[in-house]
Amino acid sequence: MSIANSIRAQIPPIHPEGYPFIGGFALISLVLFWLWSPLGWIGTLLTIWCALFFRDPVRVTPVREGIVVAPADGRISMITRVLPPAELGLGDRPLPRISIFMSVFNCHVNRSPVAGRIDRIAYRPGKFINAELDKASEDNERNSLVISTSNGRVGVTQIAGLVARRIVSFVREGQTIGTGERFGLIRFGSRLDVYLPEGTSPLVSEGQTAIAGETILADFRLSDQGRTYRGD
Repeated sequence: MSIANSIRAQIPPIHPEGYPFIGGFALISLVLFWLWSPLGWIGTLLTIWCALFFRDPVRVTPVREGIVVAPADGRISMITRVLPPAELGLGDRPLPRISIFMSVFNCHVNRSPVAGRIDRIAYRPGKFINAELDKASEDNERNSLVISTSNGRVGVTQIAGLVARRIVSFVREGQTIGTGERFGLIRFGSRLDVYLPEGTSPLVSEGQTAIAGETILADFRLSDQGRTYRGD
């Protein structure tokens, strides 16, 4: 492999949703260079950041039956049991929920946590408060999917944050989706909530870093209640 090909292999592809934004940043940078070169360099750094934000790297997804993978890159900010949003139609009993917070430096392409049929897509307008707050699940703008699997129904919710102002969906109701397949993205910082069927035990802990399409959040075939974690 040549040096050029080696370098190219280390650069992740850019999702098409990002091209207009990257182009806009690049154009502004050129104008800033014309006005004053230090401003132009700042614009260049922002253009590079924008390209990194919309990166869409290849992921290697485990495909064994019963596995639930992370739908987003980021930090697992909360693991709890709560009532799912009413629009999901997942019942009126608390369910296990895993929340993943994405900073503006994370990859924001979202991937399906499970394989199955998309039974419902529900968009709900709302506020843009800090996505790390628990009440963001109810108050913020969000878009939710309910995916039916052989092990029950799984809900996954894209939640807008302080900076995010646009939730993009790539799928439609009735569509079959595979584990790790792309289903949408959120522009500029946000959060993903995964609602698991009753009795499912998370295999991750709060504070852990998740990688979309690769990190295993839960396994329907396990009932591991005694798992513990240590942070160094």
